[in-house]
Amino acid sequence: MSKQLILALSKGRILDETLPLLADAGIVPGEDLGKSRKLLFDTNLPDVKLVVIRATDVPTYVQLGAADLGVAGKDVLLEHGAEGLYEPLDLEIARCKLMTAGIDGSQPARARRRVATKFVNVARRYYAEQGIQAEVIKLYGALELAPLMNLADEIVDIVDTGNTLRANGMSPRELIAPISTRLVVNQASMTMKHVRIKPLLARLEAAVQQRHAADVSA
Repeated sequence: MSKQLILALSKGRILDETLPLLADAGIVPGEDLGKSRKLLFDTNLPDVKLVVIRATDVPTYVQLGAADLGVAGKDVLLEHGAEGLYEPLDLEIARCKLMTAGIDGSQPARARRRVATKFVNVARRYYAEQGIQAEVIKLYGALELAPLMNLADEIVDIVDTGNTLRANGMSPRELIAPISTRLVVNQASMTMKHVRIKPLLARLEAAVQQRHAADVSA
């Protein structure tokens, strides 16, 4: 097993919020990730490399051991499943909510609903737990359009400000789970590379706690 630690980062908003946290923990990329077309990066720590990939791919890379650690939203982890992963740290960034939503004033049927979402596994579990028979339709974007076009009764999606819902005459309904960004670790790596991973976890945990303390005192 390689002595290097590979940390998989999620592209997009999570990356923008992860990099300052990594810097607080003393982990700095060797070059500007936003200006490079590379996907694998050296850092100021000789045994730590960063790989930048799609958020939905992070759990797979970590689960199968291509990366030792990963940074991913809880929504992605809920959809993917936690087999083969440890989740030792909530990074407390990119906070939002995973919710159901529908057209203002509409009342979905209690027993059976048609639901549009990219979180198919999450939706199926949630509606089953509620005793509701759900026909889940997988869509990859513009979920708000599905109820407007009578494709679905409601949607399951990430809600941040809620502005997009309001702009389309919709509103949030039920909270499925609060979402934040988590650090995950491959189970085999945690065992075989514990001596190197433990200090890295300690750095990140200290950075999270320092930020939390600063927010409380602000």
